[in-house]
Amino acid sequence: MSRRRKHAGPRERREKSRDIFVPRPFEGLVDEPEWIALRELVPAATAPLTLRPELAEAYGEHRVTLATLLPMAEPAMIRADGELLVGLQRQFDSGDVNRDVAAAILAGLDSGEPGPVAVPRNPGPGPRLADVIVDGELDITLHQGFEFWVADGESDPAGTASLERANQSIFPTVKLAATRAAYWCQVPSRAHVRWVLPDPEDQALNALARLAAAGGLKLREETKFAGMFRTHGRLVPVWDLPRDVEAAAWEEPLAELAKRYADALTVTDPLDPAERRARQGLIGRQLTLR
Repeated sequence: MSRRRKHAGPRERREKSRDIFVPRPFEGLVDEPEWIALRELVPAATAPLTLRPELAEAYGEHRVTLATLLPMAEPAMIRADGELLVGLQRQFDSGDVNRDVAAAILAGLDSGEPGPVAVPRNPGPGPRLADVIVDGELDITLHQGFEFWVADGESDPAGTASLERANQSIFPTVKLAATRAAYWCQVPSRAHVRWVLPDPEDQALNALARLAAAGGLKLREETKFAGMFRTHGRLVPVWDLPRDVEAAAWEEPLAELAKRYADALTVTDPLDPAERRARQGLIGRQLTLR
């Protein structure tokens, strides 16, 4: 179990201060699997967000950017050039990530002052992301480091040291084009592909079990299905890969696997004995992240 925990991604450990727990916080958002991936898998990435028209009218023109991680795992910060960055991988959360991020956006709009934004740890009931931003597919940019924390020309020796430390923690990560919410990453001993499945857990698990029973769960012969974790109401299968094969080499195998998976989803017959055994084996290699 401890070996598979490495697949959870490089985010910093977050302290929890929870009154509630919403098991599927990004439910209803168009790009739910990508929100999960940015929260759980990706070290350094950004995506622009568009405010709903009524908020844009009330607050004026604002650049709002979703970020995987901010300095000290802050929930939000305003750069020297006025851009509002909102973090997904936070030091504190209330148990409802959707509400937390929406509250961080609103707090940043109200603040307007460069630097970290004061955001309540437990914002309570209130607007959610669909009330604050225009929903749609995220336009994700992966970064090799956290230089996006600072505006062009901004200089801060202490901030530079923090930035350099953060950059040292990043594993190379590539967003794969074969399917949404799939990422290749390279760690010291191997590489992985991790894919946030968009489907309900039971349906996804049955489809994976059918593939496993038929011998169709590997990406290529030299790969290994390492297991999966479940987070925010979705399954994330993980494959171990040879470390030194570049990310682009896995696009075609992943596209073929995605096709096999999609075909398996359409099968409605009960699982046969071999598929039921495969399903139990998958469950035994599953880790739940909260």
